[in-house]
Order: sequence, then structure tokens, then C-alpha cells
Amino acid sequence: MRLRTVLPLVMLAAAYAVISLLVTNSYYQLMMTLVLVWASFGLAWNLFSGYTGLISFGHAVFFGLGAYFTALGQIYFDLTPWLLIPVAALVGGAAGLLIGALTFRLRSHYFALAMLAYPLAILNVFMWLGYQELTIPMKHKDAVAYMQFTDGRVYTLLAIVMTLAIVILSQAVERSRFGMALIAIKQNEAAAEAAGINTLAWKLRAITLSGAVTGAIGAFYVMVLLVVTPESVFGMLVSAQALTVTMFGGVGTVWGPLIGAAILIPTGQILQAKLGAQFPGIEGVIYGLAIVIVILAAPEGIFWRVRDKMRKRTGGTALAESGAVSIPAAIEPASTSVPRNDGEIILSVRNLSKSFGGLKAVQNVSFDVQRGSILGIIGPNGAGKTTLFNLLNGFQHPDAGEVLLDGRNVFGESPHRLCAAGVGRTFQVMRPFARLSVADNVVIGAYIRAADDAEARAHAADAIARVGLTGAANRIASELTTKELRLMELARALAGAPRLLLLDETLAGLGANEAAEVVTVLRALAKQGITIVIIEHTMHTMVRLVDRFVVLDHGAVLVEDTPQAITRDNRVIEAYLGTKWSAHA
Repeated sequence: MRLRTVLPLVMLAAAYAVISLLVTNSYYQLMMTLVLVWASFGLAWNLFSGYTGLISFGHAVFFGLGAYFTALGQIYFDLTPWLLIPVAALVGGAAGLLIGALTFRLRSHYFALAMLAYPLAILNVFMWLGYQELTIPMKHKDAVAYMQFTDGRVYTLLAIVMTLAIVILSQAVERSRFGMALIAIKQNEAAAEAAGINTLAWKLRAITLSGAVTGAIGAFYVMVLLVVTPESVFGMLVSAQALTVTMFGGVGTVWGPLIGAAILIPTGQILQAKLGAQFPGIEGVIYGLAIVIVILAAPEGIFWRVRDKMRKRTGGTALAESGAVSIPAAIEPASTSVPRNDGEIILSVRNLSKSFGGLKAVQNVSFDVQRGSILGIIGPNGAGKTTLFNLLNGFQHPDAGEVLLDGRNVFGESPHRLCAAGVGRTFQVMRPFARLSVADNVVIGAYIRAADDAEARAHAADAIARVGLTGAANRIASELTTKELRLMELARALAGAPRLLLLDETLAGLGANEAAEVVTVLRALAKQGITIVIIEHTMHTMVRLVDRFVVLDHGAVLVEDTPQAITRDNRVIEAYLGTKWSAHA
């Protein structure tokens, strides 16, 4: 990790340590420790929910399992917490893996509600087992071995080390392939799958790591308090605190939980101490108000609100880049060109069908695609074009038929497996990873072919150059024009070195000159040996671009032929082109 990112963290930790050593009041010592415990818990929650976008209301299950494992290990086996805390991390990680495997088939609020059920269920199990309150046996003679210090400042120093370690772990994850995959999943899971990311596998890794870190934090927490109850570690307020400090400070960044804990924990603790008798539950009210404030004023948290304002004030990366998109001369290298229409079949579709209830979206569709050619798929709205792409790309499973890629049946395979097999995809509705730069967007697509980050960056730079976006590589995707977004999505698909590109209305939303630039890129790619299947409504452009057309109508193939024949076919004119096209032609 770079020194300039670690040094501020070390300096902040050192300053916190100095302040903690100056505090002699036991209550404020405990508060300084709890700030770090909840900041660490927020960081652990952030490792999963912050980076994947899957909101967990149930991280208390990992926290509580770590706490109870450590307490029971000391009570019944007289084990040292120095051993129990790492093992508690393993317990939390195993619980995360199991819960993820059971729950990831759910989406959005269903997932969040399912996660909420786990700690509530475990709470009642521990109550039923008779563990309503466990007190850690006192070991004054072996205080160091059993982590029972009379000076509360020692706990704060240990908490500083723990928090710093989790921050460094989080930053390492954020800058790695792991973190990039999670961020891609959060911003657009379908685009991540199409780029070759096995979203289920990465989510399982994320919740396992998050559960392990949370289990270790729960184990340390019980050593700070020396007493544990089901409600104190499995209760709804426990998960809510981790979620709230992170949302308040900023989701998806290591600074969010630190900011949120530094503000909310002291505020809640002080108000609870001073007003708790008159206003029971005042701490929960504070967290509720914090969530309301964040939703109204800064939905992504204080950190992102401040950062975005600073970027707007300085002009962000957009001022440093002209944003001009050029088509480099090297985009059509004669030495690497591959003859088109050599007769070899790269994709063969046979009797592909898909129904949604009584609606037959795709009916017995069959066609072949020759290597190095450009095949256009056209038809009226509702003809089944995008559904056909989703079947070819694995986003929907066919009811029947065959899809042969280089002779291998890939019928019903998942999008990330098809990407690995050499199928790239763009979408009708653009799916950028909006908070990432152009380069990072394309790097995500390159990981499927790269052995390491350096190789991924090299593949990404090449793909960006091939579409003419080198000048905009460092710009944030949310700042791009429609044409630039279309080219960026094309570059992301190219970075995975596909043999077959599925392009869903790549020219949509472009002006005539912009569309001409994109067509120039597509022609160059075909000359380089990449086979393209494209859905498009801009017929005047398509007839000059494609080698053959497949015309769909009501989910079935109406006709397949050359552009010249298609534009004169009465069936196509009647079903799709219309008499005005015929008169104009």
C-alpha cells in the first residue's frame, strides 16, 4: 500500500493514542474505546454492504457469535482471549459463508429483511439455552494473559491497533481486484456479470471476510465489558449502530465509519448517561434522527457530500482532460486485419425459444454467424430482440434450443462464464460504473483475461485506445457524454478479448456524426477479426455496416438475408420498414 495513504492513518492513530493517555476518567476512557469498537464494526459492515450495495440488517449475528464464543471459551475451557479472538473470527467467517449461501438468492429489501431475521433467531436460541447473562471470570493474577486490565487506557490502545488494522485491510481490499469487483456489483450487477465477474462468488467472499472481522470485534467487545447478554450483542440496536455510523459518515469508504462513530457514539453515550433516566431509549432516538438527517441532507453520507462539493469547486478531473474523443489512425491496422466472411461458423443458434407465461417472446429462432462478420438483428418493438440477446448472454435461461459457440453448447450458461468463453456484451440502457473512471470501468472488463492488475491495466489501455477514448481515460464515468459512454461500454467489452460481441443498440441516442464515429470503430473491430452481432433501429446506418440481417417479428425469424435483399423484401417492409422506407429507398 502507498505510504501517502498509510501515513495520515498512522498519524491520526498516534494522535488518538496521545489523547487517550491523557484521559483519566474511567467513563471517558470507556467511551474512547467504544468509539473505536463501533468504528471497527462499521468498517466490517462496510466491507460487505458498503462495497456490494446489499444492505445487511443482521451483522449483529456475527458480532454476537464472536462475543459469546469468547465468553463461553473462557467460562468453560479457561482459554485466553488472545487465542479466542482469532478463532472467533473464523466462527464469524464460517457464519458469513453459510448465511450468504442461504440468502444471496434474495434481492433488495427481501435480502435485508432476511438478514434481520438471523440475529433475532440466534438471540432467542441463547435465551432458551439459559445464557441470559454471562460474566467473564476475573483473573487478576493473569491480567495480561486474560486481557483484564485495570487501566482502561490499555483497551483503548488495543482498539486503536485493531481499528488501524481493519482500515488498512479495507483500503487494501478497495484497491484490489476484490474491491473493484464489489464496487462493480454495487453499481450495476448485470454489467458486472457481463464483464466476467462471478457475482455470487465475490459476494460470498465479501460476507465471509466481513463476518470474520465482525466476529473478532465482538470477541474484543466482550473483553472490554466483561459481561455479555443476548440483547447487548444480538439486539436490533447493535446492527442499527453499525449501519447508522457508516451511513452517517459515508458508505463505501473507510472514512465513513470513522466519521460516523466519532460523532454519533459520544453524542449517544453522553445523552444516554445524562437523560436516559428521564427519556428511556434516547440513544435509539439519536440513531433514528441521524438516519433521517442523512437521508434528507446527504444520502451517501458526510464524506461523499463533502468530497463531491470539493470536486465541483475545483472542477474535478474534467478540467484536466479535454474530453475530446479521437479515432486513432492505428485503429485499422492492415497487418492484423482478418478476412471477413471466411465461412467458418462461430455462433450457431438452433430452435431457441423462451416464453413468459402465455407470451412467446422468442420462438424457434435459428441462425448462424460467420467469424469476422457483422450480423444485424432488426425488427419492430416487441419483436424479441433484447430477449434473444439475454438468452445468448445468459441473463435469461432458454426454454429450449441450442446455442453453439465454436461448436460447444453454451445453452443456459451464466453471463460470467460466457464472458470467459469469449462473448462480450453492451446494453440498450447504458450500464456504466458511474463513480469510477473510464480506465477503472474498462479494467473491470479486463480482469477476466488478466493474471494480475498490471496486465489488466495494459489490456484496458489497449481497449480504450481502440475505441478512441485515451484522452478521457481519467474522467469519471458520470461526467461522460452519451457517445463517450457508448464507447466506454464497448471498450469494457473489448478488454476481455472477446471473439464475439453482442451490441444492443450501441447507436441509440447518438447524432448522425456521433453514430458515424462509432460505426468507424465497429468496422475496424470487424477487420481485426472480432465477430459482431448488433441490434439497432438506425437502418440507414445498418445497411452500410452489416453483412447480413436477421429480421424478427413476434419472436420468430421472419427472414435472413443480405442488406440489399432485406430492404426490398415485402415482408420486411410490411412488418418493420414501412412504405415510407420503400418510397425513400
